[in-house]
This record gives sequence, C-alpha cells and structure tokens, in this order.
Amino acid sequence: MQNKMENKYIITTTINNPTEAIHKFDQMQDWKLIVIGDKKTPSDYNLVNGIYLNPEDQENYDKDLSDAIGWNCIQRRNFGLLKAFELGAEVIATIDDDNIPLDNWGKNLLVSKNIELNYYKTDEIAFDPISITNHSNLWHRGFPLQLLSKRKSKKIKKIICPDIQADFWNGDPDIDAICRMEHRPECKFENIYFPFSSNKFSPFNSQNTFLSKKIIKDYFLFPHIGRMDDIWASYYVESLGYKVVYNYPTVYQDRNEHDLTIDLKKEVIGYENNLKLLNELKTNPNNILNFIPERSKDAFKLYQRHFS
Repeated sequence: MQNKMENKYIITTTINNPTEAIHKFDQMQDWKLIVIGDKKTPSDYNLVNGIYLNPEDQENYDKDLSDAIGWNCIQRRNFGLLKAFELGAEVIATIDDDNIPLDNWGKNLLVSKNIELNYYKTDEIAFDPISITNHSNLWHRGFPLQLLSKRKSKKIKKIICPDIQADFWNGDPDIDAICRMEHRPECKFENIYFPFSSNKFSPFNSQNTFLSKKIIKDYFLFPHIGRMDDIWASYYVESLGYKVVYNYPTVYQDRNEHDLTIDLKKEVIGYENNLKLLNELKTNPNNILNFIPERSKDAFKLYQRHFS
C-alpha cells in the first residue's frame, strides 16, 4: 500500500512550452506533476514523468465546468485540483511555471502538523504577510489598500495546525501592479521571519502554495474576477476557518512578461472591493456570492459537484 505522505501532487496551468521550472518540478522524485493546458498551449506539449491534460481532456472530464470557467485564463488550474484529488492526493502544491524551485522546495512541509510559530495579532480586519519581513515597504497583492497605513501587529508565540502553507518567493514577489510600478523590486526574503501566521484575514496566492486534502472541496480559483481569483479564494477559505502559515522562500520567480497597465485594470475589482468583501465574509462566508458574477457562481457550483 502506498504511504499517504507519498500522495503529493503539483498542479499548474500554462500557455508556454515547458519552462525551466516545469522541467525541475517534473523531475521531482516524491511528487507527481499535473499540467493543465489551454487553447494557447503548444499542441506538442510533453512531460517526461508528469500528467498533461489538454483542452480536449478537460472537456471530456467536465464540459459544463470547462464552459463556465472559459479559456485562456489561469483558472483552468481548477481542473488540476480536481484531478489530483481524484488520484488520492493528500497534499497538493499549486505553482506557476515561472517559479523556479530552490533546493529546499517541498522539504519543510508544515501542512496538517502542530507547529509553534510567530503569531501576529492585529486590530484591523486584515494582516499583510509582507509587512513583518525585511521588505516591509512592499505589500502582498490583494491586501486592502485602505489599510496600508495601518499595518501594525503584535508578535506572540502560538501553536497552530495549518491547512495551507504559503511559501514565499525570491526574485519578483507577489505584489500588486501599483506596488510593482513604484518599486520594481528584486527580493531576497530572510528566513529568520518564518514561519508565521496571524489572527486575521491574510492574502495568499496560488503560485507556491501547499494545500491539505480537506481544503480542496472549498478552495476554488474564481474565474471572471481578474487578478483576484486566488486572493478571493484565500479569503473565502479563511472565512470558513481554514488556517494558513507562511513559510520561507522556496522558489525564485523569474516573472513571465506582464503589461502592468493591464494587470492594474485586472486588479481594480480588488482595489474597490477587498475591504468590503472581508467585512462581509466575517459575517457570513456565503457572502462571497454577492461579489462574484453569475458565471463564476455557476462554475463554483459545478466544481463543488465533484465532492458531493
């Protein structure tokens, strides 16, 4: 019988040929890679060890969900979550194809373990995970801009059992377009700040994050909301009581080419709604439905149908 700890999967989506990051993830001995293709993905895309699901595979898997999510979008990776869950994954790592794994990647798994860590308490509704690092002049994508001047917190020690482990990234960090336009950073986060958690909502992404099996039925990358797909997914699962821990950098992000003006436009929905959303989620997690369009609601229902 296979050891449960061996049931570890990596999932991503791409429109590129296999990148340096993908080649490295595909060669990992203790993990199985699943790549979800898109309409723009090269037709001859090939992995040595991993699983590749082309557009036809996805439509055969769930045509209704495929239509609801749409094409040429990063939210196709929801099919990777479903496939890994179906294959018996105990831990799923969701990554981006421009995040090159360092030698320490996947070596310090904290998911579903009791760990003592630095725990930051704030009186605000949200905590910015970058605020307590050596790059505190930056802020995490999705953190409410209205709270930037209020990023104060108090550190204590606490034992928690996390459901999510969000590893950081050296190189180009996950910050919003406004922050990136101003700073254009090249980061090297110091390990001494990690691991840590907080008492309030805190954004995490889908580019270098480890998820426990039990969260998958609720973790959904919402389509049709621009660059808030993984951010609102993070806030939603936290509103359900799932706990996140932030860990030291395990990838170097050599960021794919982006038009920052287009990124900014795709983030406006967050600039306008993140703080409102958090206040609503604090009252009732189902209030997420008041902030996403009908097509996104339909996709979420179709996704959750796989767990009923």
